[in-house]
Amino acid sequence: MPKDDEPSYIDYEAFLDPEFSAPSFANTLVLSTNNPSDTPLDLSTPLSRVLFDVQEVDTHIDTLTTKAALPLLEHTRDHAASSERILHEVQGQVASLTESYRTLEKEVVERYEVAEQVRLTAERLCETVRLGRAVARCLMLGRQLEVRMSELGGVGSAKRGDHRAMVRSADSILSLRQILAASKAGEEGEGLDQISVVHTLKNDLVQPAERSLSSRAQQVVKEFSMSSLLASSGQASASTFAQTEDTKSRTTSALLTLYLLSPIPTKPTGATWEPALMLTALQDYLQTQLKSSLASLARALAQLPTLERTLLEISARCQNIVALQSLLESIKPPCHPLLDAAPSWNGQPQANLLQPLLQALDTSSLPSYFWRSLASNLSPRVQEVIGRGGVSARTLRSNKERVGDMVRESVNRGSQLPGALSSKGVAVTWEREAAVMVGSIMGQIK
Repeated sequence: MPKDDEPSYIDYEAFLDPEFSAPSFANTLVLSTNNPSDTPLDLSTPLSRVLFDVQEVDTHIDTLTTKAALPLLEHTRDHAASSERILHEVQGQVASLTESYRTLEKEVVERYEVAEQVRLTAERLCETVRLGRAVARCLMLGRQLEVRMSELGGVGSAKRGDHRAMVRSADSILSLRQILAASKAGEEGEGLDQISVVHTLKNDLVQPAERSLSSRAQQVVKEFSMSSLLASSGQASASTFAQTEDTKSRTTSALLTLYLLSPIPTKPTGATWEPALMLTALQDYLQTQLKSSLASLARALAQLPTLERTLLEISARCQNIVALQSLLESIKPPCHPLLDAAPSWNGQPQANLLQPLLQALDTSSLPSYFWRSLASNLSPRVQEVIGRGGVSARTLRSNKERVGDMVRESVNRGSQLPGALSSKGVAVTWEREAAVMVGSIMGQIK
């Protein structure tokens, strides 16, 4: 309020206080003009006071407005004029900005939209080219696999072909596996699972070829034989050097093929991976030799005249196992493209294919495993022969010393390398294995 204005009895500071409360003010006004114990209360007096205050404020506003009318009008006129000038200037700037935007839209936005379409087209073309190259490579490898399988005799064929084609075919299959497995974003095989020709290639060629290769390789391992112990009896002719080398070469190809085709885990690491197909084939081969030897030896112990011939056959089987051990020891593990690291043996990279087999069998040598496994399963068979009694049991008891000597000689003879390979090793005796075998028989004869 200006200094020259008349003082007012209205307490403007109370009304302008931020904490002013209308209900509290009304309550205070009613209580100041009435006795709280009166019934009913007289509200006309506080109401008249409030109305008078309102009239006083209205009068004061009217007085101030009348006195300051000319300055207010001049201020309003000046404000309107300033607004018009600002509007005029702003309209010019807006027009300039609008024209600049149109130019920018024509020069940049429209060109950007066209460029974005070109970029998207180029990106999709590049993706198509990349996918096309991957499909072309798959088809090329598929054709390569067909050619290599034809060298082997074809998928599902029993024809004997070039055994080295097994390894080459396995290499082609691994290359296809590698492409198809690289299916993450940015990798070579991304999107191949949506291509029908790739599905056809995988289902009609790769999988049948893989099954055929595994079957052929397992059959080669199953038929492995290099011993010539039976040649002197006229059952088989002695192996020539060429036949021995062919057997070694064919078996090597089969083992490498099984090694390469063994399943790979989702996150392959050399420290934990094992060539399952190769180990299964070799273990099946050992189990076949063990079962055949056990059955024939159990029959021979019941019919002693056939024992010498049977022990010769068992020695021949063990010689084949010794030859297999020598062959496995000479084969280095091939580089596997799907493994992150080379397989390890006791913390060191594997030096040969014998190490994973010895580790799987938990033994130090295959001949020792053969004789000890045979001995552990032979005792119950000998006990059956003795338990049945009769001529067989009496004959076995009366000739037990001779039987022990024959078994000991069979163990020592069977634990040596076959004649075609004997020049590469030194003849040794296997006293512990011989003792275990003799003990498995003698311990049951009473």
